[in-house]
Amino acid sequence: MILAINMIKLKDMSINSNMFSKKNRVLLSELVKTDFKLRYQGSVLGYLWALIKPLLMFAILYVVFAKVLRFGGDIPHYPVYLLVGTVIWNFFTECAQQGIHAIEQRGDLLRKINFPKYIVVVSATSTAVINVLINLCVVIVFALINGVTPSLSWLLVPLSLAELYALALGISLLLGAINVKFRDIGNIWDVITQALFYAVPIIYPISMVSQTSTFTAKIILMNPIAQAIQDIRYNMITTTTETTWGFVGVQWGLLSVAIVIAILVISILYFRKKSKHFAEEV
Repeated sequence: MILAINMIKLKDMSINSNMFSKKNRVLLSELVKTDFKLRYQGSVLGYLWALIKPLLMFAILYVVFAKVLRFGGDIPHYPVYLLVGTVIWNFFTECAQQGIHAIEQRGDLLRKINFPKYIVVVSATSTAVINVLINLCVVIVFALINGVTPSLSWLLVPLSLAELYALALGISLLLGAINVKFRDIGNIWDVITQALFYAVPIIYPISMVSQTSTFTAKIILMNPIAQAIQDIRYNMITTTTETTWGFVGVQWGLLSVAIVIAILVISILYFRKKSKHFAEEV
């Protein structure tokens, strides 16, 4: 019902696809609201799931890895350290997953209205942005309770989130465009995501890896996802956190940022080329 009402509104707009006009901004706003409402529509707890899901995942990981396997004993405020990693990881995976499937899920809209197709992907990923902002409020409260001292470095966290969002958006645009024709892409990405979870220092400190192989630790930290998560931990929780900039080198940290920019640019160009035929193929 929500989607139908919004589609009626959007059809009357005569969207101009050549520029990000006021009408396109209205379209984006309507789609973001619709996506967020539909996601939790019909559930008993509703929007609370935006908080509950990452907290439940954190609780399971904390019991298994902190209490049973005794990870993180040498890391200050390890519970907050783990919570931050879980929340940021969920943000990235949710962004990419929603973005990849956005075009196929909005096929009815694409066939009825002419508008810039990237708006569909941006609106789908924006739901993850809303969720992570809510979750970060919980993280801040949890950090203060755990004894973490606030500092000006907290203001740098949005920069890391922006970098991670740019990466997720680039992946969404590229794989989402391919997924329109080859629907196996979503399943392949799910497998890749599971592998990435263990390739990024979310549940284990990178110091455990560096004790065994410094080279492997450097390779892990050059991953833009790992870079963003470690930077947020460094700026929010403890400066003892090993980051790409300090452990690998500034030039390699800049290389990780350059990789994100390159992925985003290539994805935009590919998406723009393929988007002309989405209405026919979806």
